[in-house]
Amino acid sequence: MSGRDPFCQPRRVRHGAALTLVFASVLVTGAATGSFPEAERKSAPDTARSAAPAGHHQEVARAAAEAMAAGKSPVEAAERAVSRSGDRWGAVYSPGEYEELEESLDGQYTGVGLSARRERDGGIEITKVRSGSPAADAGIRAGDRLRAVDGRQVDGRPVTEVVSLLRGDAMDRPAGTTVRLGLERGTRAWTETVRRARLTTDPVSVRGTAAGDTVIKVASFTKGVGDQVRTAVGRVPADAGVVLDLRGNSGGLVTEAVTAASAFLDGGLVATYDVDGDQRALHAEPGGDTTRPLVALVDGGTMSAAELLTGALQDRGRAVVVGSRTFGKGSVQMPSPLPDGSVAELTVGHYRTPSGRGVDGTGIAPDLEVDPADPAALERAETVLSGL
Repeated sequence: MSGRDPFCQPRRVRHGAALTLVFASVLVTGAATGSFPEAERKSAPDTARSAAPAGHHQEVARAAAEAMAAGKSPVEAAERAVSRSGDRWGAVYSPGEYEELEESLDGQYTGVGLSARRERDGGIEITKVRSGSPAADAGIRAGDRLRAVDGRQVDGRPVTEVVSLLRGDAMDRPAGTTVRLGLERGTRAWTETVRRARLTTDPVSVRGTAAGDTVIKVASFTKGVGDQVRTAVGRVPADAGVVLDLRGNSGGLVTEAVTAASAFLDGGLVATYDVDGDQRALHAEPGGDTTRPLVALVDGGTMSAAELLTGALQDRGRAVVVGSRTFGKGSVQMPSPLPDGSVAELTVGHYRTPSGRGVDGTGIAPDLEVDPADPAALERAETVLSGL
């Protein structure tokens, strides 16, 4: 999807969620966001075939079927129906786009290996180049400016749009196709042609601090991340605290966020949510570390499943939350197949924190307000940790 490539705007209808997900800082390598348990995402298409989808799922499916019968594009008809419904997070995917979304949730993507962000002047700066990626092989470095993609100027464009240009369409521009990048480094300007490749994400990183504590940075909740977090916590020295850095985390698989919560909670409620009015609950597994000092560092790019985790740790008194108010995406999306094989992913409900707080549209307020753009934000979090 969050460049991980992060951006604070809703997904565009179609061409979208997989490529232009909302993240707080942008990782052009791509992650994906979604507020539903993985098992439900995988089973939902079959379930939808056996039972009529509720609410505007029916309207979208009907519009697609009528368009198909009339020899018109069912995808375009579905897109119009989603737009009319006012579903901010609704999206329609072609079969290829939906396959790419599923791959993203599995921690894979097609791209060139760049992370980027939009600067205040509107320019796109490359912030990270993945080792061994096509971009790295081409000699592109962090700090370079990206000026154009396949001849299209990118200055002033939303990062989501730049991500889409870099990654290309899964069907028309798959791995192995080339993309031409206009670059700038200091006074040097040049063009580099790189070949897209199948890459894997590296969403969890761990490092020690000068004080002997550990920072666990989680960029997104793709498949396997929850266990990675639990493994990382298990390796932290017994007398050390943890800063859980969720800045720019666009979310991902809710089940992975719940597994991550299990690293710090001894069972109990993580969140409640509803699917078309049916109330459900998510619980942590027992046996987590409940005594180790913990600070969660968040910002306006902390979204969806990452907010669910933050809210659970805050409500249950397990962590001090430091940073700025989170994004506020607390809605649940479920996929539904359309007659031509495309997929509509529509909002069916919302989740709440253990205390019953709704997150959608409001976000989570930190216990201690810190400007996340301040280079010293992580140091402030470490200072708070030292006092716990």
